[in-house]
Amino acid sequence: MRRSIIQAAGEEAKAEINLTPMLDVVFIMLIFFIVTASFIKEAGIDVNRPDAPTAVRQEKANILVAISASNEIWIDRRRIDPRAVRANIERLHAENPEGSVIIQADKRAYTETLVGVMDSARQAGVFNVSIAASDD
Repeated sequence: MRRSIIQAAGEEAKAEINLTPMLDVVFIMLIFFIVTASFIKEAGIDVNRPDAPTAVRQEKANILVAISASNEIWIDRRRIDPRAVRANIERLHAENPEGSVIIQADKRAYTETLVGVMDSARQAGVFNVSIAASDD
């Protein structure tokens, strides 16, 4: 009787499930999702964009510049001085030369601020500049 108890305890120890292959698969899936994920850059503030029925969605926009209703300029969630817009766009354009600039200007932002940002982008060497609008 004592021998059968010892054998039963030994059989329980042998009935473990090996989790190593499952962890390998989960790790490979995690790497796959990280590599294939597209990271979206945001300008940093919510902007009330004007409506435009002819607005076309642009897919490859890497540099987002937001102009708030109080004419503050935001790039990468940071408030930027108007004199530093060109330098910031040059830096971001150097990271991805294929990208374009999209300006998200609030309805109540001054045209002078918008034109200044557009000029800064062109001086930085980016000639593919778009203005974001709602297509509602």
